[in-house]
Amino acid sequence: MAISFDNALGIHEKAVGVRIQRAEILANNIANSDTPNYKARDIDFESVLQGVQGGQQPLQMSRTSDEHSTGLISADYASELMYRIPSQPSVDGNTVDVQAEMARYTENAIDYQASFQFLNNKFKGLTSAIKGE
Repeated sequence: MAISFDNALGIHEKAVGVRIQRAEILANNIANSDTPNYKARDIDFESVLQGVQGGQQPLQMSRTSDEHSTGLISADYASELMYRIPSQPSVDGNTVDVQAEMARYTENAIDYQASFQFLNNKFKGLTSAIKGE
């Protein structure tokens, strides 16, 4: 009997991947907190995960040259990125609120750890089942 990892691991495998993508986006926002006219971006984790879980892949972006940069995040998720509405506009046009971005990054890191721990427990259970323990 073959093991289906999709069924065995559940949604946690996909959740870890989406959390990694979101961490890159949030880190990019923090890194550009002093860049004039930089617009903070984020993804809606739940809608992206539902799309991935439902078998829908994000819209595929095409590159006309292999030398084109894909940026920090996968180009496949670029269509899912949304601009953040600032709570207090900046004079230079930057919409990054560093404290809010740091809080979101920390929350995302905690959620990543939880999903990773769930995956780890699933693998331990599979290993025990294979060993017959």
